[in-house]
Amino acid sequence: MDTLRIVVTGGVGSGKTSLIRTISEIEVVDTDKTATDEIGQIKAKTTVALDFGRLGIAPNQSLHLYGTPGQRRFEFMWEILIAKAHAYILLVDAHRPEHLRYGRRILNFINQRVQIPYLIGLTHTDCPGAWEAEDVAIALGLVDQLSRPQIMIVNATDRTSVIAALIALIQEIANYYQSQLNDS
Repeated sequence: MDTLRIVVTGGVGSGKTSLIRTISEIEVVDTDKTATDEIGQIKAKTTVALDFGRLGIAPNQSLHLYGTPGQRRFEFMWEILIAKAHAYILLVDAHRPEHLRYGRRILNFINQRVQIPYLIGLTHTDCPGAWEAEDVAIALGLVDQLSRPQIMIVNATDRTSVIAALIALIQEIANYYQSQLNDS
């Protein structure tokens, strides 16, 4: 069976676990624990190691989805999970601009370790005070239009929205590997 390994990353409350639960065809393996620090003000439980879900996309082909913890103290898991990934989605909570610096930190952390396709998924865009995609791109340091990853709105609890994001990411993977072949 061919497997594409996709990492779903982002800050606390950006929708990583929700996205994986929305699309997985198996019961999601999670490591959610009761939040006992300031995270408890955002949500009751938080991921402390990883989330895992699977989605079949064709006969003998599937996506394995790995959700990272959002807290800095668990960043060692980011490195473990991204090491063998084919691509990743960075979820950015568009209505919490104070979290954008942290999103930029995650983006830099991953891109210093691997060069793989990715896209930016803007979540919570329907909330008051949500930033527009262009403003988020600037805050993330993505100012070069030519090398900027795709940025799209993702509702982590809506199956159609999650499917659209995964299709876009799979297209990015295909384009990436096609360009690798062309450069050879």
